[in-house]
Amino acid sequence: MSLSLSQRCLKISPSATLAIDAKAKALIAAGEDVISFGAGEPDFDTPEYIISAAKEAMDLGMTRYTAVAGTMELRQEICKKLHRDNDLNYDPSEVIVCNGAKQALFNALSAIINPGDEVLLPVPCWLSYPEMVSMTGGVPVMVPGNEEDGFLLTAERIRPYVTENTKAMMLNSPNNPNGTVWNREVLAGIAELAVEKGFYIISDEIYEKLIYDGLEHVSVAQFGDAIKAQTIVVNGMSKAFAMTGWRIGYAAGPRSIIKCMTAFQSHSTSAPNTMAQHAAAVALTNGEIQIEEMRKEFDARRRLMYNCLKKIDGISVHMPQGAFYMMLNISNWIGKTFNGLTIANALGFAELLLLEDKVAVVPGGAFGAPEHVRVSYATSREKIVAGIERIGEFCRRLK
Repeated sequence: MSLSLSQRCLKISPSATLAIDAKAKALIAAGEDVISFGAGEPDFDTPEYIISAAKEAMDLGMTRYTAVAGTMELRQEICKKLHRDNDLNYDPSEVIVCNGAKQALFNALSAIINPGDEVLLPVPCWLSYPEMVSMTGGVPVMVPGNEEDGFLLTAERIRPYVTENTKAMMLNSPNNPNGTVWNREVLAGIAELAVEKGFYIISDEIYEKLIYDGLEHVSVAQFGDAIKAQTIVVNGMSKAFAMTGWRIGYAAGPRSIIKCMTAFQSHSTSAPNTMAQHAAAVALTNGEIQIEEMRKEFDARRRLMYNCLKKIDGISVHMPQGAFYMMLNISNWIGKTFNGLTIANALGFAELLLLEDKVAVVPGGAFGAPEHVRVSYATSREKIVAGIERIGEFCRRLK
């Protein structure tokens, strides 16, 4: 009998975000003054009314397992939210609650992917997408976007990548890592293409509340019954309600897919945390004031970071429209040397920046953008100014 490890797991690439975060935390533990732009979560506290709801749940004895798909209370509130915010009508039987939106995405892929099925991934994309596709037996197909177009891909740009094996497309708006918001016209074209060619869309809408410049969030499922029947809408509580550690995400879609996702979840994790589900249901009944305050602060930080970065020679930056990330084009620094070390790619840039000037950024290779790094403005204005000053000084020292 062989004591070897799973080939499927051995092929999984470690998260670049978590790797940089681990190095930054090690330096901090050693007493170094590190400024991290790697955060993928709001730096705001969970609103008090949500915390109180969790305490109430414990006081009421809500400490046992719930239905695998989540409590009826929470699924009903999710249906109300989708109708109120997205003009989408779902029944609780068409909704599943998961341990974060990440699990909802993985469950969705597990429910529809067979070995060899291709999944279209507009690039740059969140680094977990290609790994998830591969883990479920699918084939990730990278569809490159252009920085000049704001990384926005039209249906005609996507069409050449569609084959008879195309099963789905992952759509993320607002986008991580570049902050692009997919507009109504582009989404309508993609909806038509998906219906024409017959593939699913998994629409990751976790950043929908964090949009700027008067733009609107549009769900691709809004463009008629045909595309709605081919769309799995994924969202969660982490970003809009500052509930990252509560691990509550959800998906809405065709009843047959949700049933399959529920069966899969029943043998992997079962239902999410019971108290967190109650708190999430209460959160969805309120919170617009807190969400808007957080969005305004992120908007101010976005403008501050962008203006600071524009002053650095040799770096170009795309102004994001949503979420709390920016992508920096650092191609001018690839091949440069510092203290005898040559920067071969974005990973080399990120590692040297952390080592020399104690600033943590995420290399873009894992996002499909090897000449970029991602920075997050989910941190204080003071740290934004100080951190960008360090990046500028680092670039000035490169030769």
